[in-house]
Amino acid sequence: MLPPFRSEIRNSPSQQTIKIYLSDESLDANIKSHLEHFTEIESIEITDTIEQNRADENLTIILKDSVDINRMKASIDSSLWWYFERDMADD
Repeated sequence: MLPPFRSEIRNSPSQQTIKIYLSDESLDANIKSHLEHFTEIESIEITDTIEQNRADENLTIILKDSVDINRMKASIDSSLWWYFERDMADD
């Protein structure tokens, strides 16, 4: 069974971002809404993925300046595991 999501820290010339790849892309909008409670997040965009061997879409999370990206990734991962565990318990 595939994990429900995968996250990666990506470095770009302008800023670091966190990419979230969901196994079920129909959840993109729900997950985006779920993550909007983090005050450290500047914006979340649903974007097309251009890399090979990736999902067709991903959530690109742009953090506010001076936020520790490693700590934020851990917080986001924890929040997403909670989301999916709660969702599976509802089934």
